[in-house]
Amino acid sequence: MIKAIIATALSVALVGCGASKNFVNQEIAGSEQRMKTQLDDVAGKTDNNTQEITRLQSLSQELSKKTDMALNKAAGFEDYKVVWEGTLTFGFDKADLDGVAKQILETAADKMAENKQSLVEIAGHCDEIGPASYNYMLGERRANAAKRYLSEKRNIPLFRMFIVSYGKDQPIAMADTRGANAKNRRVTLQVWAPSVQQ
Repeated sequence: MIKAIIATALSVALVGCGASKNFVNQEIAGSEQRMKTQLDDVAGKTDNNTQEITRLQSLSQELSKKTDMALNKAAGFEDYKVVWEGTLTFGFDKADLDGVAKQILETAADKMAENKQSLVEIAGHCDEIGPASYNYMLGERRANAAKRYLSEKRNIPLFRMFIVSYGKDQPIAMADTRGANAKNRRVTLQVWAPSVQQ
């Protein structure tokens, strides 16, 4: 009888150990699977980060090259000087070029033809009438009209022309003087060229 009880107890203990072992094995397998999933996620993120770092390095190198090119092109511009100036005038709230303006632009183009390294600065101006924001746009339209003429009629490359609009910020005649508004509605042209032709 005692032997039977001991045998039964041992059987139960062995079954319990087997169950515990299976439970432990299942837990370990689950943990390993979770760990593998996490490692795969980390590896995926690492690959993405590596690709992004490579892309950014490539972009940085490209920008550096472009900066160097721009600096090389800009080198020597400190030796440029104004070799010709002209002024175009406009009607109230107008950006159209009249015959006189076109003649002045022809003269500017002739001057630029003398030196292939020359540049032209085209600045649009307005009178004091109207809001500042509108006058900036109007000044830009006037400057662009001059730029378009030089490009279309005289084939001046766009990279040799620079425009800016000052709106009503830089009057040449004060508002209380006679004809001031007409004088201030203008585009000023400055042709720049190297002091010594390169």
